[in-house]
Amino acid sequence: MKVVLGRDDLAAAAETAVKETGTPFERLDIRPVHKASRGFLDGAGADLCELAIVTLLQAVAQGRKVLLLPVTALGRDQHQTLVTLGRLTVHDVEGHTVGVRAWSQTTGVWVRGFLTEQYGVDLRTIDWRTYEGAHVDGYDDPSWVTRAPQGAKLPADFLQGRVDFGIMGNELPADDRIRTAIDDARAVAAQWAASTGFTPVNHVVGMTETAAREHAPALLAAFDAMRTAAAAAPTAAVDPVGFAALRAPFTRAAAYALEQEVIPRAVEFDEIVDRTCAALGVPASRLGG
Repeated sequence: MKVVLGRDDLAAAAETAVKETGTPFERLDIRPVHKASRGFLDGAGADLCELAIVTLLQAVAQGRKVLLLPVTALGRDQHQTLVTLGRLTVHDVEGHTVGVRAWSQTTGVWVRGFLTEQYGVDLRTIDWRTYEGAHVDGYDDPSWVTRAPQGAKLPADFLQGRVDFGIMGNELPADDRIRTAIDDARAVAAQWAASTGFTPVNHVVGMTETAAREHAPALLAAFDAMRTAAAAAPTAAVDPVGFAALRAPFTRAAAYALEQEVIPRAVEFDEIVDRTCAALGVPASRLGG
């Protein structure tokens, strides 16, 4: 079984559990992990793969044979990822240029959802600038979104003033001039999480349908081991495991994605649950449903 997991604790737990079932285990060293997504979705990469929640939603909407193993690999606050260099704030975002690495980037989907939901922003009044396409072939940016010139990079465009705001997580450059567009962004994020009952989920664990049908005992053992490892991690409070725990984050992310034309149709969480359970031959309760 070929595996891509960015977190060492989850990878180690999965490796031990899978090998105990007699199934070979090979961890592929692909960093950053999002670079493994395309091969995984095309059936030419990993059997078990960490991937963005929005990438999984796009794949499900397109009928790809990939499934959710309900483990969160990365959850985090997102309000602080909308940044600016000047005096502009989130209340000024309409009519200005906002850069985001890709329209389907999960961080961008969460932030745009906050803009509409919490600040009443009309997304179509913003001059959106993207720099990459989706990891799932067949998806294009909406007609009201502009692709930056080939070779352009968001951090450079942001620092040099070619975009007014940037949505950046791990790619945020180090510069003392940068500040969050939302005042007290961390406090706002904490309030949002308290009101919804969850912290935004970025990465989950996916598996191919072929692997689920051929290696169900190994994958169930890996789920049990990763659930134990996640519960022991310092980030346990923001890394939900199991179908019940992931229902709310997935449902909210899917609603945002549909509103933003990231997915072409509504994706219900029960559809994701049913497909996983059918392939593994277990009830939802076996995976925390």
